[in-house]
Amino acid sequence: MNKIHVEVDAQFGRIIVLSDDVKSGEVVIDELPFAVGPKQHSGIVCLGCYRYLQFDEDGDSIDRCEKCDWPLCGMCIDSVEHNLECEVFHKANVKFAGNVSADGVCTQLDCITPLRVLLNKEIDPERWEREVAPMEYHDQSRRQMTEVWNADLVNIAQYLRGPCKLDRFSEDLIMRVVGILEVNAFEGRTSHGHTIRCLYPKTGILAHNCVPNTARSIYPSDRFRIRLRAMKDLKAGQQLHHSYTFTLNGTAARQEHIRNGKFFTCRCARCSDPTELGTYFSSFKCISCDLGFLSSIDPFDSTADWRCNHCRFTTPAEGILKNISTMQAEVADVQAMDMSPERLQECEALLRKYRMILHPSHYIQTSLKQSLIEMYGRVHGYEMVELPDILLERKEELCRQVLGVLNVFEPGLSRARAMLLYELHVPLVLLAKSGFIAKVLSLSNLKERIQEAVSILEESVSILKYEDPSSQEGLLGRVASKALESLKLSIEAM
Repeated sequence: MNKIHVEVDAQFGRIIVLSDDVKSGEVVIDELPFAVGPKQHSGIVCLGCYRYLQFDEDGDSIDRCEKCDWPLCGMCIDSVEHNLECEVFHKANVKFAGNVSADGVCTQLDCITPLRVLLNKEIDPERWEREVAPMEYHDQSRRQMTEVWNADLVNIAQYLRGPCKLDRFSEDLIMRVVGILEVNAFEGRTSHGHTIRCLYPKTGILAHNCVPNTARSIYPSDRFRIRLRAMKDLKAGQQLHHSYTFTLNGTAARQEHIRNGKFFTCRCARCSDPTELGTYFSSFKCISCDLGFLSSIDPFDSTADWRCNHCRFTTPAEGILKNISTMQAEVADVQAMDMSPERLQECEALLRKYRMILHPSHYIQTSLKQSLIEMYGRVHGYEMVELPDILLERKEELCRQVLGVLNVFEPGLSRARAMLLYELHVPLVLLAKSGFIAKVLSLSNLKERIQEAVSILEESVSILKYEDPSSQEGLLGRVASKALESLKLSIEAM
């Protein structure tokens, strides 16, 4: 039975609505991509597996297709993905120059994914008309972004119609495809972690919400099939939505991303609430009363004043934005450092520095906490088995704080939650064993603590089991499953 149907909404246009109740984890959409290709503005990548390739200053490399001379590594000589454009380039005698800009971008490859959409349109015209042609592409809004529009016009449309001799595709059609990809395409990863762009016509209908109720998994081992699942139990009549942005960005950053890339303003409950659903994810500590928190009076206006929720003190946005810019630059400098004890210590120093300025759950603080969670247990001198109890407790504390935010913004079947739950279980187990050895915990206390870790791991495994086994999340799921079995056996042996 089909669990969904398409409706037309005055605000969102085409939307997907549930026809029946669904349980958490149920698949509501399952589809293969219409086309897959490299991301726009990428470096030189293999057109089969999308890994980065090395070309010298003269554009020479052994990693070239023997037929068309475009970038293709030795492992991908029979790549199905590359076959379509290979014929085009070979027939038109268009060579790959291998030129890369100062910022590492190879604009000659920008045409690949749009070209694959156009060629698949000819192979499967029925699916194009049924699923792709109705997709939004915001033609007028994109034309107003003159510099971007002109670059796409020259690098993609005119390049395909000129040197590539594809004048059977009109300029308008090519720019329409470019827009469809820009507005609707999803980022995916190959089984080796290389970034790609995928066009899923059904999934692309979903409206955006900064607190999504669906989670998507892309399966590189199955032709990049996408499966969209309910993150929690949902009722018939509910609209399905997912997030077009990184949920752990503050409101201003999310709004900017959506306006610039998707050409609309998000007015979901989270964006409309200055406190971001009570998390104060973008809020500053009040400098007047030291008890309340400053939030924007109008989250949709970057120039609006900020007001304290306790003493009603008001301050202009200009000072707030200047502080944010300064802090983000400091954080970027630290995040650019190699994984090292120095970087860990600098992250802790910034957390302490901003503690008197930002709400504890502020997105800048949350980002620093995520970095520390990753580093505690992995950085030299801070390996997990060597961490003293005080640092194990620190990692546990950081995990619980970030989970508190994710539980609001990504409730239910969230990969980010699953991976954080896995991180959390390790210090819990080590602290329990340490306490028992030190005779601080009784055997029954030890069992209780280990059982808590088991429950946390069970939830992590229950989420990661949906991921492609070859993906990073799928691999972590297998590791988590083995750890879960081991913990259960240890409890039985007590």
